[in-house]
Amino acid sequence: MIKLSNVKIKPFEEDRALLEKSAKKAGVKVADVKYFKLVKKSLDARDKSNIFYSCSVELSTREYKKPLKVYNKVKKQGEVLVVGMGPAGLFCALDLLRYGLKVTLIERGKAVDERSQSVDSFIATRVLDSECNIQFGEGGAGAFSDGKLNTGVGGLTAREVIDDFLLFGAPSEIDYLQKPHIGSDKLKGVVKNIRNEIIRLGGEVFFSTKLSDIEIANGKVKSVTIGNEKRVFDEIVLAVGHSARDVYYMLERHGVQMESKDFAVGFRIEHLQSNINLSQYGKFANGKGMPVADYKLVSNHNGRGVFTFCMCPGGYVMPSASESETIVTNGMSNFLRDGENSNSAIICQVTKNDFGSSLFGGLEFQKNLEKKAFNLGGCDYKAPSMLVGDYLSGKTSNSFGKVNPSYPMGVSKANLNELFSEDINSSIKYAITDMAKRLKGFDDYDAVLTGVESRTSSPIRVLRGENYQSVSASNLYPCGEGCGYAGGITSAGADGKKVAKAIALKYGMEF
Repeated sequence: MIKLSNVKIKPFEEDRALLEKSAKKAGVKVADVKYFKLVKKSLDARDKSNIFYSCSVELSTREYKKPLKVYNKVKKQGEVLVVGMGPAGLFCALDLLRYGLKVTLIERGKAVDERSQSVDSFIATRVLDSECNIQFGEGGAGAFSDGKLNTGVGGLTAREVIDDFLLFGAPSEIDYLQKPHIGSDKLKGVVKNIRNEIIRLGGEVFFSTKLSDIEIANGKVKSVTIGNEKRVFDEIVLAVGHSARDVYYMLERHGVQMESKDFAVGFRIEHLQSNINLSQYGKFANGKGMPVADYKLVSNHNGRGVFTFCMCPGGYVMPSASESETIVTNGMSNFLRDGENSNSAIICQVTKNDFGSSLFGGLEFQKNLEKKAFNLGGCDYKAPSMLVGDYLSGKTSNSFGKVNPSYPMGVSKANLNELFSEDINSSIKYAITDMAKRLKGFDDYDAVLTGVESRTSSPIRVLRGENYQSVSASNLYPCGEGCGYAGGITSAGADGKKVAKAIALKYGMEF
């Protein structure tokens, strides 16, 4: 097997060109290549006069097939309850079943197709289903946020998440793109395929089914209450997502150890996608083979980190509330990323200095911001919004310019300076102008800010040990983003797989 890196091709060149250049670099004839795989493909647009893809490849003059992964089986049986069907819960349940354990998987929201109907109904009627929305339901919050898979978490487990997504129907390019994404439209089908495999392997799946209570005795969860029914399981995986606030309060009543943690809040910022393309690609912005441009920007002001997050090229700002009379924004885009605007969160780090030292200080801080945004928007689920130029100068926008806000329930022109403290506002304002030094036009007067972006991560961490078990109950496994151990689809899925492995080891499986 020959492995090559930094094989360069132009965006307009066909796949054949990559094979030919790779064979030449390896010193073999194209006709002799029996196996060829693109391992990584990243766009280098630092020099606007010379934009190219840098590729890593594998090739061989012999036939090669990747061996199928074989899953070892546990030596004794156990029954596991997995709570939540976001990526952490789905991948945890899937691997537990592969290892031979019995799994019951519950989700407070609905199956992904019905969930989409609930979201559409909320947009049309302004009546929120607090148990099924963009935060709750099969696929988790990530099902409505572009399906971005780029992560800072490396290693074999993260790679296994990508492999499983491919196995269940994700687009083939997630295998090699530096910043892979599935798209909210395609992710729904992938999620259904994973659920069907869970059922095929013997897992029981229940929607509109909520964990309402637990009973802890002698350092273990003795029983759980699902709806009104008390059940007993050997192990419980808590993969509830960062918006399951009622679960945090329930755990606190039973003495489960948790801690508050820093998170970030801010706005969604929208630009014309064509302008982002121009800023990133220059004269090649409309060239053949050029992808839609994205960005990732970081700044710092008075010790506060400010950064862009969950950037959605050609995307939309979505109504993501899970509680009535609140406004929460998030971003999404479909696989083609062909919307008129690009959007990203621009968020500022908040700490105990902002929300206090109590366990639920951060959570209450979030809730108050979301209520405030609802009131600023006019109390009918319109989101408060304004021009970037007006935000920087501290005045309310009278009209919008070349960027039309994409928030589907409509926006209300409001002064977003009223949402945050002066310290947070000054940090975000500094960051906008600072980021514009690296991305021309980021501070465009007509760019649009919409609030409030408040669910960037969990404000709570449910404490666990190195064995992935809660420090308060040996058969309770805090898992994924909601419990404070992940920050996106891939890292949450990887954490679910790690928890599954920890449970399997407990039941005698050998790796």
